[in-house]
Amino acid sequence: MKNKFRFISLVLLLAVLLAPTGSVYAQGTGPNDGQVIFGSNFTLESGETFDGNLVLFGGNVTIEEEATLNGDLVVIGGRVESNGELDGDVVIIGGQINLEEFAVVSGDVVTIGGQLQQEDGAEIKGEVVNNVAPEIEIPNGRVPPVIPGVPVVPDVPSVPSPNIRIDFNPFRSAAGVFVQALIVAMLAMLIVVFLQPQMERVSQAIVSQPVMSGAFGLAAAVGGPVTILVVSLIMVITLILIPVAVLVVFMGALFLALAWLFGVIALGYEVGERFARSLNQTWAPVLTAGFGTFLVMLVGGAIGEIPCIGWIVPTLIGLLAIGAVATTRFGMRPAPVSVSDIPIPFTDQTPPASG
Repeated sequence: MKNKFRFISLVLLLAVLLAPTGSVYAQGTGPNDGQVIFGSNFTLESGETFDGNLVLFGGNVTIEEEATLNGDLVVIGGRVESNGELDGDVVIIGGQINLEEFAVVSGDVVTIGGQLQQEDGAEIKGEVVNNVAPEIEIPNGRVPPVIPGVPVVPDVPSVPSPNIRIDFNPFRSAAGVFVQALIVAMLAMLIVVFLQPQMERVSQAIVSQPVMSGAFGLAAAVGGPVTILVVSLIMVITLILIPVAVLVVFMGALFLALAWLFGVIALGYEVGERFARSLNQTWAPVLTAGFGTFLVMLVGGAIGEIPCIGWIVPTLIGLLAIGAVATTRFGMRPAPVSVSDIPIPFTDQTPPASG
């Protein structure tokens, strides 16, 4: 199972690196050695055979009867309809797989935020694992490394030293940023299915009113917790409605967390759209939101690892996200229009010429 999740992580990283090409063949000697497809459908017709791993982002896969796919199949944000033979593992992320009467899967079927429908007669020879989170093994390292066989050194008086972080593991930090970006991207792919209009309104607020969104985000991030804390302290000190005070604190923290998440996903949706337009392509909303959110989280998390100044960019992104969500009420209303955006009608005030 751990090998399978390593395969998923490597496939996702490969797909991100190859994203600008749109549709790319994997390494091999021919087109049937593997393929990565973005925003398109794939059909393996009856009697055909495909050799190699197949990865689809935002597309549907159809395997007809008496067709064979010799390799692993990974579908992200799409649907699989199979009535043929899948000689390998099948992984569905944020989508659905439907195995019809004559379908055969020789390997395992893994769903991550997806669903499996298996008709009578369909056969799965491996394991079925539903809605699991990918695991990535992180190399265990220490700085400085432990050297065996070193003689014991007598204790020496401690010397005051600055607070320097010496246990930093770059592999663990990079893997943490990657996993966090992947999880938020998967949530974006699920949320855009149900809340695409609201997400578009929030992204429009970020683009059209970045200063206003940042100001509202700063006010909500600073003034909101202070107000909630003061009200809660008054309730606790006066011994009035202590459970209500706890509920108020919890709801305030939950609002800020959901506002940040929804705003970051909306920003990622805008980034994904602009990326697709730069390639003269039109992607499905699921792929647009997932890919754009992954880029935003990956870049923001990588910058956040820079000492001293790395917190600035993630903080600005968070303030923009929270402010845009607050001004649009989670996308329930359009972004506010500034005074400079209101057109001023032109009137000709030139006096008539005297006779």
